[in-house]
Amino acid sequence: MNIDSNFSQPFKELLDLKYALDESAIVAYTDQRGIIQYVNDKFCEISAYSREELIGKDHRIVNSQFHSKEFFREMWRTISSGKVWKGEIRNKAKTGNYYWVDTTIVPFLNEHGRPYQYLAIRYEITKRMKIEEELKKMMTRLIDVQEDERKKLSRELHDGIGQNLYSHLITINLLQSELNHPLIDQLRDEAAELIEEIRKISWELRPSVLDDLGLIPAIRSYLVRYSKHYGIDVELDCHLNRRIPSNKEVAIYRIIQEALTNTRKYAETEKAIVTIRELDNSIRVLVEDFGKGFEQDKVQRGVGLFSMEERARAVNGMLQIYSEVEKGTKVVFEVPI
Repeated sequence: MNIDSNFSQPFKELLDLKYALDESAIVAYTDQRGIIQYVNDKFCEISAYSREELIGKDHRIVNSQFHSKEFFREMWRTISSGKVWKGEIRNKAKTGNYYWVDTTIVPFLNEHGRPYQYLAIRYEITKRMKIEEELKKMMTRLIDVQEDERKKLSRELHDGIGQNLYSHLITINLLQSELNHPLIDQLRDEAAELIEEIRKISWELRPSVLDDLGLIPAIRSYLVRYSKHYGIDVELDCHLNRRIPSNKEVAIYRIIQEALTNTRKYAETEKAIVTIRELDNSIRVLVEDFGKGFEQDKVQRGVGLFSMEERARAVNGMLQIYSEVEKGTKVVFEVPI
């Protein structure tokens, strides 16, 4: 039977599109309940399941248990409302091997605007995710080494040069009690200034209170110094009454420090708020100023933002920045515990 010429060309184009898609992507159709109706060869190849084993099942057959239930609930809320969902998912093949897929799920809607079928198009990104994981490990190690060096140098400045200068100050004071001379007064003042400068540098490198007493005392001490030095009133609203892992305390401290550095440099404000909340499984930090803000799509990413992002990534945290002209800036950091 010959296919009508008016129909054959569009039909051929659809076949060509299907061929191109099958050659490049992992494809599956499901019904409105998520039951698999069709899978292409690439799906079978990467999952190691046969077509017969997959059709009639749902995607829990390749669930790796890596993602939370909330992750998939949010996905279903999105597609069942008729919206396209995009994300990265780690699946588990029949062989037990894990693989990552960059996924797009498109709902097909009926005349009432309700999904009757879903098309899932996936691209394997396992190699990319492995490279990103290695880069993350390298960056985490680099941050750890940097913090260790900061701690070492801070201690050496405080306990070495700082203590020697303090001994000299005592000697100068003793000399001053025996001899009255303007040069002795000058030496005393200069020694006191040097001691204060050493303390400041040591504190900026790594405050000892962070290691000795923990995050909250360190933050309180930092905010007192910050407000006194820069004239910006910073309110601390904290609901965290216990120690958390050291690497996460350091990450929170550094992100708050960097956010407030940006506040004094760019916000042109006299007030900021730091909020720390302990949630069920995470710590949420909010640094908010009430300054001039900025248009996010027009500001070039700087070293400070890069540093915050890398520190957040190193502890599996999530960093978000919100800003609006004349309405201030918010830095939100959430880290699992």
